[in-house]
Amino acid sequence: MGLIPAPELPELLVSLIIEELSDQLSNDVDDTCQWQLDSVTDPLIGAEDNTRDILSKARELSESRHWDYIICITDLPIFRNRQIVVAEVCEARGMGIISQPALGASPLRRRMAESIVQLVSELHHGSSEDARDREQKRQDNKGRGLLNWWRRHNARDLMRLRLSERVAPIKRVNVHDDQQDIDVRFVSARRLPGACKLLGGMVRANRPWTIFPTFRKIIAVAFATGAYGLIFPTLWRLSDAYEPLRFAALMMAAMIAMVGWIILDHGLWEPQRHPQAFPMARLYNLTTLITLSMGVVFYYVSLLVLFLGAVALFVPSSLLASTLEHDIGLMDYLSLAWLTTSVATVAGALGAGLESDETVRSATYGYRQKARQKRARELAEKAREQQEK
Repeated sequence: MGLIPAPELPELLVSLIIEELSDQLSNDVDDTCQWQLDSVTDPLIGAEDNTRDILSKARELSESRHWDYIICITDLPIFRNRQIVVAEVCEARGMGIISQPALGASPLRRRMAESIVQLVSELHHGSSEDARDREQKRQDNKGRGLLNWWRRHNARDLMRLRLSERVAPIKRVNVHDDQQDIDVRFVSARRLPGACKLLGGMVRANRPWTIFPTFRKIIAVAFATGAYGLIFPTLWRLSDAYEPLRFAALMMAAMIAMVGWIILDHGLWEPQRHPQAFPMARLYNLTTLITLSMGVVFYYVSLLVLFLGAVALFVPSSLLASTLEHDIGLMDYLSLAWLTTSVATVAGALGAGLESDETVRSATYGYRQKARQKRARELAEKAREQQEK
């Protein structure tokens, strides 16, 4: 059997589960077969959202490697009739495809392994209603006994039921789509929870936790600005005069300003009505916004911790008490650190211009979004050249 993942996150997931998949296939699909797995990473698997094109490209790889079954793992969201597609099966070709973002953010490794096993079961035992009934009986018989009860699995479910699957259930549909060469399709049964799960998977692929260490210059500018401001008593008096609501409003304004400036300064917002606009530009813009927001929240909390230490080090309690003319407590230091963090975040937003566009895009985008944006820029340049001619 061959696995063809797209680069980065799908490729990583396959590398983590491929060693244990052979045993899972023997236990859950057919223990009379010797399952041999091979993996080939191919960026073309995520180049198009047309299932037929993806399966055609996968077929070219399988013919040279003599695979019996093929599972493609794409990092693109797939939509059919405004429904979010999680996976599809083409029994005639012995192929299946999984949309990694539609699986959600976590636990992604187990969901991917269970989805692959289910698709192989559909290909190996058949996807008709009678074939699924026979497979269900086999699963029930194998699951008898105290040692095997946990293996019992609905032969029509893509994966085992968890809280996420109960909130955003996945529906199995026999489609017999001749145009797409698809026999079975797994789709999100509820539109809004399914869309939230899809967004979570797309944000996970962008790795928002990598933003903070990448923006070293921004952190340096923000901390230097805040530390310098602590020398003067103006921030001390303002922190003493502000109410919690004003602190919260200033914090939100600072984080929104930073996210907005990074998007505008580095061209991360994709036009939706441009001739070369990506069909799902709105979805990817929302993913970019959530990714940056998560990174900035982590950035803000980290700065707050740093400034708590800086306030305790730079501002003596006796001097702060004489300036504010009242006794000093822990809340006074926390308020000063909170205000300083917000002011420093605004300075950090301006310092975002110090980073190169390539650095910001590498920290914000996953592989597919970077490749797609690069192609969009190339198409835009070609269009401008044609207009000039």
